[in-house]
Amino acid sequence: MKLVKKDIDQKDGSGFVTLIAEEQEDMWHAYNLVLAGDSLKGSTIRRVVTETATGSTDKSSVRLTLTIAVETVEFDTQACVMRVNGRNIVENKYVKLGGYHTLDLEMHKPFTITKESWDLIALDRIQLACDVAARADIAAILLEEGLATLCLVTASMTLVRGRVELNVPRKRKGSTGHEKGMKRFFEHCFQAILKNVDFNVIKVLIVASPGFYKDQLYEHMKQQAIQTENKQFLQFLPKLLLIHCSSGQKHALGEALADPGVQSKLEDTKFAVEVRALAKFFEMLARDPDRAFYGFRHVELAAEKGAINTLLLSDDLFRSNDIATRRKYIALVEHVKSLGANVMILSSLHTSGEQLKNLTWSCLLF
Repeated sequence: MKLVKKDIDQKDGSGFVTLIAEEQEDMWHAYNLVLAGDSLKGSTIRRVVTETATGSTDKSSVRLTLTIAVETVEFDTQACVMRVNGRNIVENKYVKLGGYHTLDLEMHKPFTITKESWDLIALDRIQLACDVAARADIAAILLEEGLATLCLVTASMTLVRGRVELNVPRKRKGSTGHEKGMKRFFEHCFQAILKNVDFNVIKVLIVASPGFYKDQLYEHMKQQAIQTENKQFLQFLPKLLLIHCSSGQKHALGEALADPGVQSKLEDTKFAVEVRALAKFFEMLARDPDRAFYGFRHVELAAEKGAINTLLLSDDLFRSNDIATRRKYIALVEHVKSLGANVMILSSLHTSGEQLKNLTWSCLLF
């Protein structure tokens, strides 16, 4: 994300921020920033009807800049497209005041968000979105016999980019059907990786499975790369990590990412730290439940006693359209931070955030 301009009053927090989304993940950050009640200014295309001198009508598409009072915000997680619906609040030649319009935010075009009060969570989100060092791009293919899921993981999102499903014949004495089926399956997996993974950006490619499927896929890809003289993939081979997981479904990604080998590769990136913290929370919940609390009221009581060491929460809590609820959540976060505790807001588009959504608020005590 590129910050073009920021003008926020230090006293009451009112003002605006102009941003440019430079990649798909930035749309997710924008979705977490734009709320009902804000105003949004951006470039859009609108179909207009004009009447000619002869009385006939002509339909055409016109690009214009609109400012709308936001009513609803939608986000398509697979296409990374954000749609904002609201009423026009600035006079325009083609859209009357109060007229409804849906803004589809576009990549590489500036948009301006104006709020009556920019809170701590929103300001932190802008800082995160504009921090290039926070990136932790990972690719992972999770597989079992006949099923594979290819995921791309960034600092804030987990996207399913491919899925391979193939019927593999059972092993039969004297038959090569199973072996040929697995070879075909591994080739489909390899082609999905070549099609969807940018090896210039990805830091690590995780190959995870139960049993020996990961090792077999690795050998297949290595041999195919040698035969086809795919130098880029051969150079990337040292960045492949073979990890155990329970299945080829997306939910097994959390197991793979929590592996110490993956964690050491990612070092202290935001995402790796969050995965470790969540693993520690569930471990503490099982081993010493008196030191691991969840639920808003229990966490609030722990905060009142100044007993919180780490607070974990999902970012979807702060997309509430109820201003009073949002302010209550933000007040607790600010209080916990003032105690010197660590606050981690996990993305609900990560497997870690999905796990946390069921608990809403979670904390580890001293």
